[in-house]
Amino acid sequence: MKLSQFKYHLPEELIATEPPAYRDEARLMVLDRRKQTIEHKVFKDVVNYFNEHDIMVLNDSGVFPALLDGEKEKTGAKIKVLLLRELNKETRLWDVIVDPARKIRIGNKLYFGDNDELVAEVIDNTTSRGRTIRFLFEMPYDEFKSIIYKYGKTPIPEQLQKLREVKDEDREWYQTIYAEHIGSVAAPFSGLHFSRELMKRLEIVGVEFAKVTLHTGLGNFRSIDVEDLTKHKTDSEEMEISEDVVKMINAAKREKRNICAVGTTSMKVLESATTLSGMLKPYKGWTNKFIFPPYDFTVANSMITNFHTPLSPMLMMTCAFGGYDFIMKAYKVAVEEKYKFFAYGDAMLIL
Repeated sequence: MKLSQFKYHLPEELIATEPPAYRDEARLMVLDRRKQTIEHKVFKDVVNYFNEHDIMVLNDSGVFPALLDGEKEKTGAKIKVLLLRELNKETRLWDVIVDPARKIRIGNKLYFGDNDELVAEVIDNTTSRGRTIRFLFEMPYDEFKSIIYKYGKTPIPEQLQKLREVKDEDREWYQTIYAEHIGSVAAPFSGLHFSRELMKRLEIVGVEFAKVTLHTGLGNFRSIDVEDLTKHKTDSEEMEISEDVVKMINAAKREKRNICAVGTTSMKVLESATTLSGMLKPYKGWTNKFIFPPYDFTVANSMITNFHTPLSPMLMMTCAFGGYDFIMKAYKVAVEEKYKFFAYGDAMLIL
């Protein structure tokens, strides 16, 4: 398929700038692929579509406050640094994106926080997209990390930052309640809808939760610059699926139980850890899986996901799972019915 096939008109006012008052009271569109039907519900109604021993696969990666405001040495020029990935804990090396990048050179020093409490030096220009910096901080690592958390802001997506400033509340809003392993610069959107009350109701029904980890980078938010999707190369992301989780999901698959991927990140983990036999294997490493139609999914038979922006990899994966024509029809309905889109927006359940 071609990139242009995933373009549609999304009015800016339908991009949610804040979450609903209660996590589980966003709207929910339910799509039945077999019947080709569309229902309109509230997210907490999701409990009615699952039974005892069904599996929900959750991405337990957590977002860290990776956005730092700073100044360039000598000139005092304002810069923003997005911490993408810690390369070396001992030497404080990080992959970052610096904005504006054109004014930053190797050897420049960058200052952050009150009284320049945090200082970094640009040591490399490894790619056209980013930089490598070294924090010049000789104190214990825990103290270093506490300063990052003190001055860092939640890295809500750039599309949202264009609509409003980052708020203190985003640190709580833009985090799932089940986040355990911190390392993402973007939250798993669909997971934001799960409240503690809803999780408890699902447990009472007998739904089992399988937690996987994928530390989301910026690859899903970069514009795709090729029309032929087979030529697109996505950024690698760190992931892990444990042996215990693999056993749980493989058993459910053999017994033909419902396995629901909560979010495109969870789906990516499942498809990245699948063997030729169609079963899962434990895996800890990196994945650059890019899923678009046509694609045969091997593990999950249902999926929860948000409404995604045009031309995005998340929309492409959703179309691959739900069927291109059916999903694009549903998106047209969502625009007509004024569903909210993107990170803080509404959700769909694909059965």
